[in-house]
Amino acid sequence: MSQGDIIQLLPDSVANQIAAGEVVQRPASVVKELLENSVDAQAKNIKLVVKEAGKTFIQVIDDGIGMSETDARMSFERHATSKIRKAEDLFQIHTMGFRGEALASIAAVAQVEMKTRREMDLLGTFLQIEGSVLQKQEPIACNKGTVVTVKNLFFNVPARKNFLKSNPLEMRHIVEEFIKVALANTTINFTLWNANEEIFHLQAGKLHQRIIQIFGSSYKNQLVPCQEQTPFLSIHGYIGKPEFAKKTRGEQYFFVNQRFIRNAYLHNAVLKAYDKLIPTDTHPFYVLFLKIDPKHIDINIHPTKTEIKFDDERTIYALLQATVRNALAAHNLMPSIDFETNADFSIFSIQHLYPTINNSTENIYTEKNYRNKNQANANYTQQNYNLQNWKKVYEHLQQQAPETENTQESFILESKVNTMNNPTKSYWQWIGEKDFLQVLQNFILLRKNENILLIRQDYALERIFYEKIIKSIKNNDIKTQKILFPNKIALSYTDFDLIAELANDIQKLGFEFELQKPNFILITGIPNDAIEGNEKELLENLLEQYRNATLPQEQERHIVLAQSFAKRLAKQKTTEISTIELQTLLSQLFATQNPNYTPDGNKIFTYLTESFFTNLLL
Repeated sequence: MSQGDIIQLLPDSVANQIAAGEVVQRPASVVKELLENSVDAQAKNIKLVVKEAGKTFIQVIDDGIGMSETDARMSFERHATSKIRKAEDLFQIHTMGFRGEALASIAAVAQVEMKTRREMDLLGTFLQIEGSVLQKQEPIACNKGTVVTVKNLFFNVPARKNFLKSNPLEMRHIVEEFIKVALANTTINFTLWNANEEIFHLQAGKLHQRIIQIFGSSYKNQLVPCQEQTPFLSIHGYIGKPEFAKKTRGEQYFFVNQRFIRNAYLHNAVLKAYDKLIPTDTHPFYVLFLKIDPKHIDINIHPTKTEIKFDDERTIYALLQATVRNALAAHNLMPSIDFETNADFSIFSIQHLYPTINNSTENIYTEKNYRNKNQANANYTQQNYNLQNWKKVYEHLQQQAPETENTQESFILESKVNTMNNPTKSYWQWIGEKDFLQVLQNFILLRKNENILLIRQDYALERIFYEKIIKSIKNNDIKTQKILFPNKIALSYTDFDLIAELANDIQKLGFEFELQKPNFILITGIPNDAIEGNEKELLENLLEQYRNATLPQEQERHIVLAQSFAKRLAKQKTTEISTIELQTLLSQLFATQNPNYTPDGNKIFTYLTESFFTNLLL
């Protein structure tokens, strides 16, 4: 280098650590790469063993083809691979690995040992590498195949180690990666051990057998075969019946040429096929395999290889949606259509399915009314006009309404005094047959002087329930109602593991249950405010909302769970309301610490001025 030059080549050890930042993000990343290497090695039996959620120990044992002494050493060099030779090969990939980065990246941030032997060799090879530095290489007597052991992940990168999450969370990520590889390779026997406990023992077989082995025997009754063959694309796999859709995500798997991928666009194609068959806040099960000529895809997008580009994504979207729809129709799972009814059902997408409008001057508009062709034909025009206006009200709720001269603070103070002293019609200028107007069973309109107060009922209940739950936890005054017939529920491994981790905090909400391995929970009691019979849905909602929340410290978990549970209880209790119930709701709301907002910051009520309603008709 001449004087003043500042650009230089990085040492291999540093370059490998940089590459490891993309390839090795957590223990599950190591598991994914090692399992895929074993698959590429044509193994028939693969065993995964982890300890301390992979932080201190990960071992993958296979009976694949093994490696020669030279290949074993070369496998830890950057960009050393047996899968490709030239750039054009990137568009003819038929293996899981091809970049030649995984083992080099792992060895850069961990202590790695490898034992490997080919069938033709009398002795195998033993390698020991720490932080990219070869410590030992020698012949060894070992079985055919390869054993890779990764110890003390991130031992030389303490900052990365500090970013790892709790053992239960890291273990769930490991299990998820294991499941993906196991689903894609049903002809291979897989086992997973967590320390001395066997978590999975999966026998080679057909896809539906593998699904049942992983997710449980309850899936026998919900699987619907899904298959389509075209010159451009073939699709096969299984989807779940609509009635088995869950509140929790995570059981949706796409594989392209046996490789797991994430693709929101294709996921939307499946959801569209389920349109009107499942509630909008639920998720169908599916394991779908797409087979396409590799020249039509680019998998060299990201080191993790879970993102793929298609050269004709729209055609794949259309074929996928049609295939799923056909599978549902073939098993009589699609809704029937009444062609004699002229009503436009698209106007009912305002909230979930079909709204109810309680107004003395109008009829009750429900799905049943519209399936009656005489009423539909007679009232369609007026109904469409009215509901479109209420849709404008609904859309307006999502916006921040301007404050009026009566500030929220002064209104709350005044309301507290009046509502807690048994509010009367002299204070409120009630409107509607029931002293108020309830829209879509969730929005309440009350008139105060020249303004209309608009309250979102589920948000109000959410605030009330949340503060009630927090108070009961603080005072250790947990109210539980016993279930006459205990409810035994089958869970996925990840859901079971998460409930086990959160058991104490969930019990503080009022649940009573027993965990029964491998993946069952026996519920014997539920919170007083919950509705019996919906235990599975309640827990699924709780877990899903907990996952979507910013993961809290352990001492704050009960707060996140209380928010999630209050949200679900509020949804269950949002129904047609009477005048007395409304008065109680207002009294309880304005007695809370913060009646303005829900625990997660949504506005509970706002004012609608006369000009707002005038503009609706313009």
